[in-house]
Amino acid sequence: MPISWITAFKVIPWADVIEATPAIVRGAKQLWGKVQRNEPPPASGGAIDSASTPEQRLAALEARVQQLGDEARASSELIDQLAQHNARLVEAVQTLRVRTRVLMVVVVVLGGVLATALLGPGLR
Repeated sequence: MPISWITAFKVIPWADVIEATPAIVRGAKQLWGKVQRNEPPPASGGAIDSASTPEQRLAALEARVQQLGDEARASSELIDQLAQHNARLVEAVQTLRVRTRVLMVVVVVLGGVLATALLGPGLR
């Protein structure tokens, strides 16, 4: 049975999401800063042909380290972008929540005015 969008949005703990967003953005920025400082990742025991010369093995390892660094930078940039998008989304949702509350107050006030206008002549 599919659930409605309204039900799905009601289930989301928005207070927790809003509370966690700054920490996510900070963490992504720290990760991005570390990767941009070109900190090389630790070498892992990759499969290098043991029959090749030490120079060939070294060149292969250097190429692999460069590739891993590039992948880490790309991943970090993606995480940073996702964190920024998440922060903008949370801000937009918060704005919509405030607008909804204001709209509810306006509706209640207008309902009161309408009730007074309709029932007012009968009360006199």
